Amino acid sequence: MTTLHLIELTCPVCETLFRSQTVVATNAFGGKRTDFHERAAGMQPLPYFVHLCTHCGYAGVQRDFSEDAHPDDLLRGLVWSELAPALASQVPSGSLKYEHAAKVAEWQESDPRYLADLYLRAAWCCVDESDTEAERYFRRKAAWRFADALTAFDGVPMEERAVITYLIGELWRRIGDDAQAQQWFERVADEVTEPIGQSWVLEAADQQKTKPREWFS
Repeated sequence: MTTLHLIELTCPVCETLFRSQTVVATNAFGGKRTDFHERAAGMQPLPYFVHLCTHCGYAGVQRDFSEDAHPDDLLRGLVWSELAPALASQVPSGSLKYEHAAKVAEWQESDPRYLADLYLRAAWCCVDESDTEAERYFRRKAAWRFADALTAFDGVPMEERAVITYLIGELWRRIGDDAQAQQWFERVADEVTEPIGQSWVLEAADQQKTKPREWFS
């Protein structure tokens, strides 16, 4: 079962003290989708790995609310002008929390891999929220950022490049762009550094090119 713990956080932008829930324990008994979305049995933990200030809209992981977080005036202004208005019309869903966290991270010029992970998790939340349009939107954002990470110097460790290349292909497949998906799946073999240890990535890429499935067996 997923277990949550109530914590108190102080927003570094507006200094509002608020309560949020964080994950203490969870499980992966619900299986894993072919885009690496691990499902828990029972309540899904994903929305509780990020936190959002419902006063100004600032969001991030727990360290983004620590004493070491010192947003500058530009970031504060962007939060108030770009994020706060969304709270008037939207319930702070899991996808909204990740979207806000991604925007904050972008304004702070975080590395593309981190941004890609946030957008990917926003897409995963959209699956549970049954928001297909937003799911595709976030998958595109994730695919673009993962691609940026691959082209950046040391953006992705050599041993992870094949997996990220496969993931980009799978994201485009789930978006519905089969042409881009095929191109990325075909690049996987060129990124493999350990033929035996990474044989599963090659098999997964070949599977998704020909007879795609939604879950890893």
